[in-house]
Amino acid sequence: MAINNKFRKKKMPKEKPEFDQQIVDLARVTRVTKGGKQLSFRAVVLIGDHKGRVGYGVEKGKDVQIAVEKAVNHAKKNLITIPTTYGTIPHMSEAKFGAAKVLLRPAPQGSGVIAGGSVRAVLEMAGIQNISAKILGKTNNKMNNIKATFAALKKFKVKAIKKVDKKSDIVTTPKKEEKKVIKKVKTETKIKTTKKESK
Repeated sequence: MAINNKFRKKKMPKEKPEFDQQIVDLARVTRVTKGGKQLSFRAVVLIGDHKGRVGYGVEKGKDVQIAVEKAVNHAKKNLITIPTTYGTIPHMSEAKFGAAKVLLRPAPQGSGVIAGGSVRAVLEMAGIQNISAKILGKTNNKMNNIKATFAALKKFKVKAIKKVDKKSDIVTTPKKEEKKVIKKVKTETKIKTTKKESK
């Protein structure tokens, strides 16, 4: 018997999740206790929305699925936002975690993500289109390399950039930030003049 098309249930389109997730490392961990060895799994998971927000989580569980779920929840609590200027980072940044050392450099348009290993995974999840990165540390520990890249990404303080002069390639910051810089310069000059007068 052929079922009429009218009575068929229409499949609702699945809603896309807010963050994409990627398992960077899965390790089987054994814990030796008085009763014997206890097996568990450690998952290192990256999440990102490809729009500047990225996070990582490290958790253990008796099953792989449990460990991954825990790591995703942990990553959502440790999200950071990266300020991007025309698809790249605002300036060069370098950070170290343990033996891991990472260098991040801005790259021109069309160069793509020039990076390897776990650093590449972090930058792709963040949605940075053009960047050059290098692992300088003497370690292949994925977790430490991820932590070093996050430390380097946290160093960016520029929130937004509006215009770029095509002739001189000078990047101008918003007026609020310019005013803050001018105030700092004025206060520094006042302090210097008062010190000279006191002498």
